[in-house]
Amino acid sequence: MARIYTLANQKGGVGKTTSAISISAYLGLYEQRVLIVDLDPQANATSSLGIDKRKVKAGTYEVLIGQAPITPQILTHPRFKVSFLPSSPALAGAELELIEVPNRESRLKNLLTQVVDHFDYILIDCPPSLSLLTVNGLVAAQNGVIIPVQCEYLALEGLGQLTQTLNRVRTSLFPDLSVRGVILTMFDGRTRLAQDVVSEVKQFFPHQVFQNIIPRSIRLAEAPSYGEPINIYSPGSSAARAYDALAREILDQDGVKYSIVPESS
Repeated sequence: MARIYTLANQKGGVGKTTSAISISAYLGLYEQRVLIVDLDPQANATSSLGIDKRKVKAGTYEVLIGQAPITPQILTHPRFKVSFLPSSPALAGAELELIEVPNRESRLKNLLTQVVDHFDYILIDCPPSLSLLTVNGLVAAQNGVIIPVQCEYLALEGLGQLTQTLNRVRTSLFPDLSVRGVILTMFDGRTRLAQDVVSEVKQFFPHQVFQNIIPRSIRLAEAPSYGEPINIYSPGSSAARAYDALAREILDQDGVKYSIVPESS
């Protein structure tokens, strides 16, 4: 049965989608069966995999509102060792269409039960908001929420609000919802500010910050425009090495045995 993690942060530009794609790509290299669920109407995860979001005929939107079954909409990328449920701008309409649907906050959770046995990991990429779509992602996070936080000014802005949302979901929908870990992204070790942010985040989440920190990287920023994860676009870059180490950290913490991939991979 798959471990299901949801990547969430209502603040945009924190590296949420980049982390979902990069972690998934490296988990795939370590022979894990990975599914990425693009739950964002901006469909950045879909675009980052080289798929034109305007040409998605059926994806997260159609599945959530019941127009299409989930299994046939899951695509296997021809080049990368991941599967994904694509998104499109149509997903923005799901907010209104789900209002009258019974158990609307649990739609995604219930749908994933149909495919959970087919994967080792399912990573859900949420929109940068505290919307009904994000709540669906949180309720579906059976093994916890992963929170990317950039090492920049105002990095902690909104974390209190996100924590409140997690508490509300625990109270009313999913008592066992947990924070799986916090990823520190866009770290620039040359600045005092970045060091201070790391310290503050560790105070905010004293036992949940991943050891491997993701550095600021031009290569990482370029990769989505080429439709490639960082392990393909620039495997020797500092960001690639950091996400590789982070994926192994997650596997180690989960108690998953894996073989070390040769550097040439």
